[in-house]
Amino acid sequence: MVKVTFSPVKELIVHEAVRIGYDDLLMERITPSGNMPLYWCNGLLFSFSSVPMTRDIIKDYLNGTIHWMEIHYTEMADYKPVLEVNDENYKAMLKIKVIDTSKSMLHGDVTKWLKSKKD
Repeated sequence: MVKVTFSPVKELIVHEAVRIGYDDLLMERITPSGNMPLYWCNGLLFSFSSVPMTRDIIKDYLNGTIHWMEIHYTEMADYKPVLEVNDENYKAMLKIKVIDTSKSMLHGDVTKWLKSKKD
């Protein structure tokens, strides 16, 4: 049998965290090639982007440190699996998938930290 080792993240370095409006958060996930999902945890709706993988970043990852370039977030009390936004550019009602990550230790800690921030 293969040995399985659990190695949780030890540190998340967030380079920028910005609270934005609900509609703006939805609109940023709409791309010409498809809609990107959003994440929901602890009453926050959010997206994040990672930094490009360089040798130093990969070394950090292997040592338990993750880097996120930025997090955009807004409050959304209750989880909804799909959100709709009327996009004037596409002249359509577009749907954006929301992934419930409330069981993620990392996302749980991140959302607690975001809620404690003074904007």
